[in-house]
Amino acid sequence: MGFEEGEMCEYCGGSIIEKRGTRHRKVKNRYVLLEKVPAGVCVQCGTRYYTANVLKTIQERIRGRRKADRRVAVPIYSL
Repeated sequence: MGFEEGEMCEYCGGSIIEKRGTRHRKVKNRYVLLEKVPAGVCVQCGTRYYTANVLKTIQERIRGRRKADRRVAVPIYSL
C-alpha cells in the first residue's frame, strides 16, 4: 500500500499500521460509501494517512468513472 514499518504519526509520534475501512462522503446531494479503503492509521491518535494512488482512486470512483459495485436504500429520519 505504501506505508513502511516504523513510520510515525506526524501529530503524536505514534506508530502507523495498515488497515482497511469504510469511508462515506456526500457528493452533489448523494451519499457514497467506499469500502475496503486502505489507509495508514496511527495506533495512538487514530489519524489516517492515504497514499496518492488511493486518493486518486477515490476521486475517480466518486466522479462515477466506474459503475458502483452495488446500491443500497438508506432510511432517513428527521427530528
